[in-house]
Amino acid sequence: MAEEAVSSIPTHSSSSAAPLGHSVIPIVNKLQDIFAQLGSQSTIELPQVAVVGSQSSGKSSVLEALVGRDFLPRGSDICTRRPLVLQLLQTKRRPDGSEEEYGEFLHLPGKKFFDFSEIRREIQAETDREAGGNKGVSDKQIRLKIFSPNVLDITLVDLPGITKVPVGDQPSDIEARIRTMIMSYIKLPSCLILAVTPANSDLANSDALQIAGNADPDGYRTIGVITKLDIMDRGTDARNLLLGKVIPLRLGYIGVVNRSQEDIITNRSVKDALVAEEKFFRSRPVYNGLADRCGITQLAKKLNQILVQHIKTVLPGLKLRMNSALVSVAKEHASIGEIPESKAGQGALLLNILSKYAEAFSSRVEGKNEEMSTAELSGGARIHYIFQSIFVKSLEEVDPCEDLTDDDIRTAIQNATGPRSALFVPEVPFEVLVRRQIARLLDPSLQCARFIYDELVKISHRCLVSELQRFPILRKRMDEVMGNFLREGLEPSETMIGHIIEMEMDYINTSHPNFIGGSKAVEMALQQIKSSRLPVPVARQKDGLEPDKAPASERSLKARAILARPVNGIVADQGVRPVADIEKFTSSGSTTGSSWGISSIFGGSDNRVSAKEISTNKTYSEPVQSLDHSISMIHLKEVYS
Repeated sequence: MAEEAVSSIPTHSSSSAAPLGHSVIPIVNKLQDIFAQLGSQSTIELPQVAVVGSQSSGKSSVLEALVGRDFLPRGSDICTRRPLVLQLLQTKRRPDGSEEEYGEFLHLPGKKFFDFSEIRREIQAETDREAGGNKGVSDKQIRLKIFSPNVLDITLVDLPGITKVPVGDQPSDIEARIRTMIMSYIKLPSCLILAVTPANSDLANSDALQIAGNADPDGYRTIGVITKLDIMDRGTDARNLLLGKVIPLRLGYIGVVNRSQEDIITNRSVKDALVAEEKFFRSRPVYNGLADRCGITQLAKKLNQILVQHIKTVLPGLKLRMNSALVSVAKEHASIGEIPESKAGQGALLLNILSKYAEAFSSRVEGKNEEMSTAELSGGARIHYIFQSIFVKSLEEVDPCEDLTDDDIRTAIQNATGPRSALFVPEVPFEVLVRRQIARLLDPSLQCARFIYDELVKISHRCLVSELQRFPILRKRMDEVMGNFLREGLEPSETMIGHIIEMEMDYINTSHPNFIGGSKAVEMALQQIKSSRLPVPVARQKDGLEPDKAPASERSLKARAILARPVNGIVADQGVRPVADIEKFTSSGSTTGSSWGISSIFGGSDNRVSAKEISTNKTYSEPVQSLDHSISMIHLKEVYS
């Protein structure tokens, strides 16, 4: 339907405004109906006229006068509570000269309303269904077409009047809501603004002109309407207002005289009101020479001309946008394909969609999808990164000795010994402490599983098969099923991870080649101590140097000799032993048996060292002369004394 409407839009406008309006405005109305049904009004802006004004300013009376029939809800309080899109379509008279006037609602297709009082009741009922019966306001449209030979082709949008104080069920911010609703229409460049202001109020305080000025600051789209000219104060008139001398508008002003509330109560017809309006302007000499600015008839002609001219302005861009949108939609439709009518064909289509979805999911995991993003890791590459980088890093950050102090170790050993002192270090505290540290690996492992689950969920959301665009419910259901499937797989995965950690905690494999036992740990510790202390020979004292002024190497040797002082008064009489021998001696224990080493715990021969063994166990890095040897011995004796 939209394609037919676009193809029927004339490319070149004719010189006559009426024929163009008669051919173009109905096409625009048809497009508006199509977009309203599709709910895509904001995608393409269509030309229309929005009627704005404060509450009880006479907007509804102006619309009724344009139609020539009484069909809108009227009253002293707020009446227009939903936007009413009114499409006036001119029809031809019958050959016998009779007229056929009727209305159609978009929400009641095919039903014609020949009685305009029924149209009023349907508008009121539809408003109450959406906005409630206690003065509530809604932004959902009511679309009404009126076919009559007495109207010109115009599309008008009657918007709720601007109010200040909430009444009934209206929210406290009713004024802000109504202004936001009005701005959503009049801010569009394709929308003309019909600003209605009563003549018995100051034009500078007009809410309609104020909100129109915000949406159209240059005034290229605003038409001013001055109502209630017949109830102005005596001695005043609206001539300067109509001439634009107070607040100028590029499109000018039109003055009208509406039916009063008394006329509505007495059922005075709109036709009689139009006759009375004409008499009013003729009887007022001040309005002489302003015939083109006074009366409903002039307002209808001007609106038609301005709307047609506005359509001529926006027509090229409108047709271009619609053609590009049609091309895009046609490509999308071709990619989606046709819907088979038979059940067998529908089953095959469903199976094809599921197969494509599974292939898309698999290709994203395996990295074979051509549409994968190059800006970030995704799919299987992201899963690999989680395992190899995030998970490994989280494990490396777990310090096995964190929160494990010497006091904890000492307390664990003492608790394991019970009431007696232990000769050997028991294994129970080791297992207790190790289990506690192994348990710390559970949280990083569970976090890794959740990361993988989240990535799989993202992959399932990105596997959008083109056919699924036609079936949003199927797409939603597939997402639910896939999410439940992955969630059901996450629970046993977390349980299995917990079991693995429990298995590692229950059995400590001390037979593993990488496990370091107690004797091996002591041996490695002794080797590290020995390697950190290299043997240093006794340096010769240079001639002419005092002991206090000896080189740093000799002073270091003195310190080592002091540390290596024999326990039982044994003094070396032939030089200083190497550091290795000193360490061997000090580590093996004294001859008194008061101190004992690790080697005595694990068995072996007596580790006591006699003075003879100490004196005979000597090593020299180089031969020394007798003089140097005597000096060294004297020096050592002084040190030990």
